[in-house]
Amino acid sequence: MGNKYLDGTALTIAIIGAVNWGLIGLFRFDLVAFLFGDMSWLSRIVYVLVGISGLYLVSFFLHLGDDEA
Repeated sequence: MGNKYLDGTALTIAIIGAVNWGLIGLFRFDLVAFLFGDMSWLSRIVYVLVGISGLYLVSFFLHLGDDEA
């Protein structure tokens, strides 16, 4: 995971997805659907980006314990 820009972008998108899921769980309020429409092409792109970012961030687990001194 040497690309800090990609790592930061993926982490930011995953955090947005986590906040959205928190709002859905607590208040039944889907922020993405509110902003971009219920399953519009734009909201679907946001959901796909969140999913791809989550899959990319799985690689963080592979590097846990690595010493980068």
